[in-house]
Amino acid sequence: MHCILMQKTKNPSLVKLGENIRELREAQGVSQEELAEKADLDRTYVGGVERGERNLTILSTLKLCFALDVELSDLTKGVKSA
Repeated sequence: MHCILMQKTKNPSLVKLGENIRELREAQGVSQEELAEKADLDRTYVGGVERGERNLTILSTLKLCFALDVELSDLTKGVKSA
């Protein structure tokens, strides 16, 4: 029996969202761990979000907005619907 390994491609919308979050976090001089703590999320989850590997719930997204003190539109700037 042969196993076929499928390369999982990242959704471009999630990648852009993650890039926006990382840029905002770094501009504020905040570590992933600090952001995760402020947003009441796990640090590994925040890392996965920033890499575009996680599909956030709206509640997690709003927690990140609150923790970064930004509007939802700041996180979604340039994000195209999938």
